[in-house]
Amino acid sequence: MSTTQPVNFQKAVPEILQALGQVHPVIDTHGLDRTIHHLVQLRASQINGCAFCIKMHLREAREDGETEARLDRLIVWDQVSDFTPRERAALSWTEAMTSIDRRTDFPGLRAQLREHFDDAQIGALTATVAMINLWNRIQISAH
Repeated sequence: MSTTQPVNFQKAVPEILQALGQVHPVIDTHGLDRTIHHLVQLRASQINGCAFCIKMHLREAREDGETEARLDRLIVWDQVSDFTPRERAALSWTEAMTSIDRRTDFPGLRAQLREHFDDAQIGALTATVAMINLWNRIQISAH
């Protein structure tokens, strides 16, 4: 085996991947709607440049009824009127949690979130963002 060959995580550490996958059904019990779920996962994957995850999350969003127009404009969500204030708050949080910048106004972002989500939903949103960032990094490590 070449020293530069990607690690086959499914073969090397299947129990870790299985454990990570088990968190998603738990996150889903906290009231985060599927539209937000898809937008967040897709936006983080766009930021991280994970082609595999982008393709997968586009397919899943379409299967759940998301429109092509909104999916096409997600990359510029903050410059168009396609997204609701609730979705915009979630996308702002996603970007802040994906591209960590110590100058980010986290209290201001939390205030925006609390206009639209309860604390359990914010926790589920944060966990969703954290998990997609983790999955993106695992997938990108194989590039």
